[in-house]
Parts: sequence; C-alpha cells; structure tokens
Amino acid sequence: MTAMHIPVKNADGDGRGDGDGSLQVHMEPDLAIDGALVIAVYGKGGIGKSTTSSNLSVAFSKLGKRVLQIGCDPKHDSTFTLTKTLIPTVIDALEAVDFHPEELRPEDFVFEGYNGVMCVESGGPPAGTGCGGYVTGQTVKLLKEHHLLEDTDVVIFDVLGDVVCGGFAAPLQHAHRGLVISANDFDSIFAMNRIVAAIHAKSKNYKVRLAGVVANRSSDTDQIDGFNQRVGLRRLAHFPDLDAIRRSRLKKSTLFEMPDAPEIKAVQDEYLRLAQALLSEMPPCEALPMPDRELFDFLGFD
Repeated sequence: MTAMHIPVKNADGDGRGDGDGSLQVHMEPDLAIDGALVIAVYGKGGIGKSTTSSNLSVAFSKLGKRVLQIGCDPKHDSTFTLTKTLIPTVIDALEAVDFHPEELRPEDFVFEGYNGVMCVESGGPPAGTGCGGYVTGQTVKLLKEHHLLEDTDVVIFDVLGDVVCGGFAAPLQHAHRGLVISANDFDSIFAMNRIVAAIHAKSKNYKVRLAGVVANRSSDTDQIDGFNQRVGLRRLAHFPDLDAIRRSRLKKSTLFEMPDAPEIKAVQDEYLRLAQALLSEMPPCEALPMPDRELFDFLGFD
C-alpha cells in the first residue's frame, strides 16, 4: 500500500503548506529563535559558503556582536577555519549518549572559535538514510534547551548545496534573512534562482526574507547583476577569486588571521561592510524567481 502524504495547512488554513504543492511539516512554535539576527547562507555546492560564513561571523564579532555559526552539512567542515579542527557534531554527541539529549552538556557540542565566535556542527544522518531537516531541528532544540541562544546577537546557518527538498530548506524556518552566494556563471545563477524560489515559498509562512546576493570567486559580476535586475535582487558584496582566500582554507584560518597584505585588507573591509549592511534596517528584496527555461535563455553573452 502506498503511503499518503498530507500537506499541512498554512497560516490561512488553505492546505498548501509552505508553498503550492508543498509536503513540508511546519516548524514547532517553541523552536523559533528570538532576540538574535538569524541568517541562512545558501548557494551552489562548492561556491564558498563556508568561507563566506566563517569570515562573516568574524566580521560580526569584530563589530562587537556575539556570534553563533551552525554548520548544516554532514561533512561538518563549516567551522574548521574558526576552531582549527573538525569539531564533534550534534549527531556525534547524541549518539554518545544513546540519543538521550538530557544527558548532554553545552561543551559536548558547542565550541569557541576565533575571536569568540561560538561554533556548532549539526552533522547529519548517514548518506541516503535520513533528513537534514530533522538534524537542524534537533540542533536548535538543544541550543534552546541549554539557553545558548539567549546571549547571542547573530546566528548564521551555513547550509549545504542547492535547495532540493524541505530538509535543506529547514534553516529558512528559523532565519530572518536568506543570503545567497553566487559566482558569475551559469550553474551558480541557476542554483541561485532555485534558492530565490525556496525563500519566496518559505516567506509565505515564516519571517525569512531575502537579504541579497554575495558575488564570490568572480572577477566580474555582469551576469549576476543582470539576473538581480531582472528578478529584484541586490548585490551586497563582491569577493574576487584570490589565491589568498584559497590559502586561508589550507592554513585552516579565517582571512582576518592571514598576514597583512593590501588584497587581504580589502577583503576584510568588504566583509565588515557586508556585516554592517546586514545589521542595518535595509528593506528585504521582493524577488521573484524566473521559470527555468526563461532563465536558460536569459543567461549568456552576446
């Protein structure tokens, strides 16, 4: 017998759930994160989300904010430039106590990184066996139970890859702003369009709104800027493809710890400007995604 999936009702009671045709389950009300600016970072796989997230976390901390970064990838490599190690994940910690969360202490899954940034890696189920959305929910639940979000000003969710299911979109249920990382190329912008669609769907029932896009690993931004103008996005920052950024990952360091050089200082300043912009009262982007085939024809050079 085939299992039947019944969509949950949205706030208007019309049964659509989180977007038309959605089969996603709503977030439990007591898991809402209050009092902190919550940012969910998305983008195509390998585009530099963890590099951006970690350096943005440091930038916020340099502005005097108390920051918590949550890596949402089973590879648990979001925070290693902050902590200089692959920290144990929430799933690791839960397995160690046979999934009795009441036995966990904060120091079992929260670790302090560079400049006081607090770091958590949610981890994930073994490949092909579970849902990342469940892990995100358990992570937030543990943080709330231990009152670890009460003294936090900024929370950054670093989310793996493109948005292909409700599990990957789960951090959007907690976030105030969605930040998209994109290179100036076809694949990155195609993924960005899907992320815009996901955030648009989530915004119908949750507080999340689009902050804008960060152009990364690109000397030019013409394709990104053209897409932004077409759908209603804004570019908040631009980071070129510098070898110093690649070296910082190999050195397991944030860019704020790299040796002084004009190009490094310029990148640090750009991260500080980005952090300040996200803290400001700028209005969200009211962006609408393009149909895939329309986007296919839209992108490209003359």
